[in-house]
Amino acid sequence: MSERFLQSWWGTPLVGLAGGFVASQIGWPLPWMIGSLLAILLVRCLTPWQLTEIPGGRKCGQWIIGIGIGLHFTPVVIEQVVSHFWLIFFGAWVTSVASVVSVWLLRRTGEDRATAFFSSMPGGSGEMVNLGARHGASLSRVAAGQSLRVLVVVLCVPAVFKYLLGDGVPVVHGGTVDWRWLALVFPLGALAAWIWQKLKQPNPWLFGPLLIAALASIGLDLHIGLPNGASQIGQWLIGSGLGCHFNRAFFRRAPSFLGRTLLGTALTMLIAGLSAWALSALTQLDLRSLTLGMMPGGIAEMSLTAQTLQLSVPLVTALQVMRLLFVLFLAEPLFRHWSKQPETPPPR
Repeated sequence: MSERFLQSWWGTPLVGLAGGFVASQIGWPLPWMIGSLLAILLVRCLTPWQLTEIPGGRKCGQWIIGIGIGLHFTPVVIEQVVSHFWLIFFGAWVTSVASVVSVWLLRRTGEDRATAFFSSMPGGSGEMVNLGARHGASLSRVAAGQSLRVLVVVLCVPAVFKYLLGDGVPVVHGGTVDWRWLALVFPLGALAAWIWQKLKQPNPWLFGPLLIAALASIGLDLHIGLPNGASQIGQWLIGSGLGCHFNRAFFRRAPSFLGRTLLGTALTMLIAGLSAWALSALTQLDLRSLTLGMMPGGIAEMSLTAQTLQLSVPLVTALQVMRLLFVLFLAEPLFRHWSKQPETPPPR
């Protein structure tokens, strides 16, 4: 391993830890993720020190968080999730359709169809970049749009929930730590992630461990949780990885594109919030959990927020997973259909 490579990432965990510690001291929500993200972002933007991701760090963080999320699934809560399947289906569909607002805004600035479409879809960044590449999109702008959307949601949503909406009703979930079961679930989760990755499926290091932990928790009715500090380690690793995607050049690149992406994300979040309010009024389900589940953010980040604010982690996760499935399976067919329509020149 070269000395230059070491210098580029060795400071990342230290800066992330410092940011997480400061955020935890001032009581910021998800402090170890948001604090580490902001600290690394500021260092990369304000200094010449271009920190890079810890090798395998974000995957390790997702592995830990995936196990933690999966252990929230029990036979009782899975029955509740299944009983609300059509609500989850509709909520995920609304969030996916709301992204059309962002597509329209980008088309107004003259972006080509592929770039506008794939930079706006609330799917995984890697998956949308790959789909955009097949259809001639500007990959740098697709990646920028996806990264900015996740950044905005991660920075804004936990703070809004904590300081304006307050914590939810505590969800009953056994928190005992059984090291024997964890010693079995963690390696099996890593194996599932490796297989998922080999199959080139989305978010392998989150979905693989999550699936194994959920199956074990439901099938064996475990009622166990992660030890104290494990969630914070996962947050720190994920936040440190996210922060390395931003620097001064990112925010200087195509300010009109980034501005309209920011506006489109805000409108999508507003539509999701209003839809969640309507669904909550109709079903009497917790408004906070529904709203969080319909936010166009990452699954790990939104599920972590639910866990921290004592909301329904399974409901939030189910909504987020359903939305991701919608986007992954329908984005490309819908774009191909749209591509066959006559081109309308954007207004000048």
